[in-house]
Amino acid sequence: MSVVGAVERLMEQERLGCAITVVGGPDIGQKAVVDVEEGIVAGALPEDIAADVLADAAELMDREQSRTLVYGDRSVFIETISPQPVMFVFGAGHNAQPLTTMAKLMGFRVIVADARPMWATPERFPDADEVVVGWPDIVFEKFELDRRSYVVMLSHDARFEDPVFTAVHGKKIRYMGAMGSRRTHALRRERLAGLGWTEEQLATINGPIGLDIGAESPAEMAVSVLGEVVQVRYGAGTGLSLRGQSNRIHKQRPEDPA
Repeated sequence: MSVVGAVERLMEQERLGCAITVVGGPDIGQKAVVDVEEGIVAGALPEDIAADVLADAAELMDREQSRTLVYGDRSVFIETISPQPVMFVFGAGHNAQPLTTMAKLMGFRVIVADARPMWATPERFPDADEVVVGWPDIVFEKFELDRRSYVVMLSHDARFEDPVFTAVHGKKIRYMGAMGSRRTHALRRERLAGLGWTEEQLATINGPIGLDIGAESPAEMAVSVLGEVVQVRYGAGTGLSLRGQSNRIHKQRPEDPA
């Protein structure tokens, strides 16, 4: 398979992978295409740096990042090719409206779900890719959860929450966030522990949801939530102001500090 054909296959089949190109030094122009599950599917890498490049590529693919890295006398550009991420927003209240619009601008496919037909309407969510009226079970009958899935729970009703938590339990989704006070989240954790969740699994729930930026309005809360989503998506950042920081803003290697 040609390099171009391999890239087209990744995109058409919505598979996670990357295109690797030697952009400096010996072997300049040499290319390879990597499928995260199948390894190199087209082209080839210089043998003496192949293992290191593939190790760094695996980390960059997991974080959906692209970087030019240096290996001795070679510079190598690793360009991640990732499927469109999907955000599931459960709860069609006022907080969900700006969140949906902003998530769409960030490149997410957005699915909004609520059992209340007067709330879950295309008119209230014109930027959503799909608005589902019904309990969460209906959503999970139509869509699969995987590593590109981001689940945002904006309902405080356990009747609506628990089917979502049941669906994500044990799944390697990218992000799970749940709105509510610290007391609400403590009660949520207690309830889920009674349903068999381990401490490690409970720790994957971001609750209370979002970064601490003093958000008050629905739009500000959306910024808070999406800031946390970005941080989890790329596995980087402190959530603190960049002002006064002396470290790099962008990582140069996967293992470098943010």
